[in-house]
Amino acid sequence: MDRQLTLMVVHAHPDDECLSTGGVLARYADEGVRTVLVTCTNGEQGDGDGGVKPGEPGHDDAAVARKRLAELRESVALLGVEHLELLGYRDSGMQGWEGNAHPDAFAKVPVDQAAARLAALMERYRPQVVVTYDETGGGGYGHPDHVQTHRVTVAATELSGIPAKLYYTAMPRSAMKQMFDLMREQGIDVGFTPSDDFGTPDERVTTLVEVSPYVERKLKALQAHESQGDNIFLWQMPEEIRQAAFSHEAFERVLSKVDTPAHEEDLFAGLRDN
Repeated sequence: MDRQLTLMVVHAHPDDECLSTGGVLARYADEGVRTVLVTCTNGEQGDGDGGVKPGEPGHDDAAVARKRLAELRESVALLGVEHLELLGYRDSGMQGWEGNAHPDAFAKVPVDQAAARLAALMERYRPQVVVTYDETGGGGYGHPDHVQTHRVTVAATELSGIPAKLYYTAMPRSAMKQMFDLMREQGIDVGFTPSDDFGTPDERVTTLVEVSPYVERKLKALQAHESQGDNIFLWQMPEEIRQAAFSHEAFERVLSKVDTPAHEEDLFAGLRDN
């Protein structure tokens, strides 16, 4: 190709970049692909010092945002991401939280307004491949900011016309069931019991990328977000479970302007020799 291969990953909050895309960000960066992470919000609705929650005494939105953005920069450095772009919107909080109603919440921003800003970044970086969440915010998650990120990224892709391929992150249901079964067998409490429809239907998964050499690196990047302790159970997993659970990252291909096989092992399949 006459221009550098470029991957743009669009996430809602600091720390979202790690589990579903930390492996591909690290792998493709090591391969010489230009990597761009776009983070839409500053994470104001995360935990404050001592785990204090939004709305509780002592929670300081501005301080939480500063802390989470500093953690994000550390994570990006660990993953080897070349470019970090911050859209700077306000975290809306989980579905049903008071933060949903804040006038500046990302979920309330007009989609076309945010999409124009993201499209401008696509114009600057010219990514062949863009990754974001599906219409549910990622495997049925439903977080208002994740759903908004999906809408904005799809709109920006259409507006710019630049990406040759668009992917949604995926959590194959069969793989998720296997992971939770293994953890229960090891006596690890993950804090909830997933429903039968938790995750992405296997038939929607088109792409499975091998990232086993990067498992520890992406978990260290996750650990950089130490102020948000909800994922600490991942470090309680025995090594063999961590490797089995995180050695591949799955995606659903929803747009391709190039010929690709039905099932891929590379987000850049069909692009490397064109």
